[in-house]
Amino acid sequence: MKAVLKLEGLCCANCAAKIENAVQKIDGVEEANLSFMTQKLTIQAPDSEMDRIIEEASRIAKRIEAEVVVRRLK
Repeated sequence: MKAVLKLEGLCCANCAAKIENAVQKIDGVEEANLSFMTQKLTIQAPDSEMDRIIEEASRIAKRIEAEVVVRRLK
């Protein structure tokens, strides 16, 4: 399953790279890509684990970039 998250308020490419690397390390994540230009994080993972992964990815994003707002698009 694929999910797309919008990270509103992401202020730098360095933070985007840190978030992408951390999300890729979450158990169950098959693939994670974060585009700083579009501020979209795309996660590929099993459907049965997606809610947990999105929750953990949101916590990671807020920890690295406190002002970011995370919204699920798909």
